[in-house]
Amino acid sequence: MKDELDDISVCPMTERDLEQVLAIENDAFPLPWTRNHFLDELKSPHSFPLVALGQDVVVLGYVCSMHLLDEGHILDVAVRKDFCGRRVGRLLVETALRMCREKGADFVSLEVRPSNVAAISLYLRLGFAEVGRRKGYYENGEDALLMEYLFNNNEEGGDAV
Repeated sequence: MKDELDDISVCPMTERDLEQVLAIENDAFPLPWTRNHFLDELKSPHSFPLVALGQDVVVLGYVCSMHLLDEGHILDVAVRKDFCGRRVGRLLVETALRMCREKGADFVSLEVRPSNVAAISLYLRLGFAEVGRRKGYYENGEDALLMEYLFNNNEEGGDAV
């Protein structure tokens, strides 16, 4: 039986992906990133935004990550609503983790809304741990959970990389 992920490739985001990325971003977040924000990520020497492409070069999701010194950070991740729950987000986060490790990161951090139960569940399954809380982080006053993935804790028998 063919795996649905067999038809999905993860590759560097390009400027020509931005219309589809922005549509996903606008659908996923109440205060979405702008085109200029994504352009800044594409130009940054520390960032490596990725897209998951389906058949006919359709963007199914994306992740914006960065690496600086010994730290990786996942800044933004979203999947088209009709592809949520189909392991596209997992594939993107796993790829970002692998690339952070290859670039020399000892850990990867991210912020997530406590109300985003699906994302938190995914991050926990991949080996992230909750390490803190940023009070009033989001535009509506919602806190952010700070989560970290430590490569030394997860490399032996870990799920993600």
